[in-house]
Amino acid sequence: MNQALTLSFIGGGNMASALASGLIGKRCGASDVHVIDVDESVLARWREQGVGTAGAPDDTLASQRVWVFAVKPQVMKETVARCKPFLRPDTLVISIAAGITSSTLAGWLGGDMPWTRLVRCMPNTPALIGAGVSGLLALDGVSEDDKAVAQLLLKAVGEVVWVDNDDRLDAVTALSGSGPAYVFLFLEALIQGGIDLDLDPQQSRKLALATLHGATQLAALSPEPPATLRERVTSKGGTTAAALAVFEKQGFSTLVQQAMRAAYDRAGELATDFAK
Repeated sequence: MNQALTLSFIGGGNMASALASGLIGKRCGASDVHVIDVDESVLARWREQGVGTAGAPDDTLASQRVWVFAVKPQVMKETVARCKPFLRPDTLVISIAAGITSSTLAGWLGGDMPWTRLVRCMPNTPALIGAGVSGLLALDGVSEDDKAVAQLLLKAVGEVVWVDNDDRLDAVTALSGSGPAYVFLFLEALIQGGIDLDLDPQQSRKLALATLHGATQLAALSPEPPATLRERVTSKGGTTAAALAVFEKQGFSTLVQQAMRAAYDRAGELATDFAK
């Protein structure tokens, strides 16, 4: 990675801002970043950081080593078509658009000769505070140097996991991409449960947040699997055992897995829709 890291974000929203904030001043300068967005108010915020901006794809794209597509999937095909004239053989393309497979993107970028210098990513919303995790998929044209650049970019906002096909990236979507919503739903239930047991809302929220944070930190730092940690906190005939018995009776684990399967299947359906 001796070559200077120059970046164009095509789409300057929250995820692009999070990625840039993890890099500017550490791995590149503000002048190395170029942002394209149709929203002038978005561009104004970037210019305040010393970043170059444009309302539409322009010649600057041709000089940037890395393009990061961070637009909504519904406008991705049109956006790619507008950027394509500025694509060079040494451009590394990174997509964080959900639901669009690497083969579809490669076709849009390359036409008769699909573009293979492409990394598809699935980050999640905790990336906005630098605590995310992203699944990455590299096509055959991506060198080890390119993979290192993509990893550097996504590690600026959290952890990364590489997978080797789009189906597995759909599995990443079902687990970590959609996963924060599952956690927020469980958190809502914990807070409401505390309120129902006569804790005040502030107490219940503080207890629920600290419990989730502490439990996940313990699981991350412990060499033991989560099942062992669960068993250690569950005394026979005790309060935890009573609660877990209800979860088991209602099929909690099965319900979570069915929900993930639904998310996975929907990712495949969206990929088919966008490929049309």
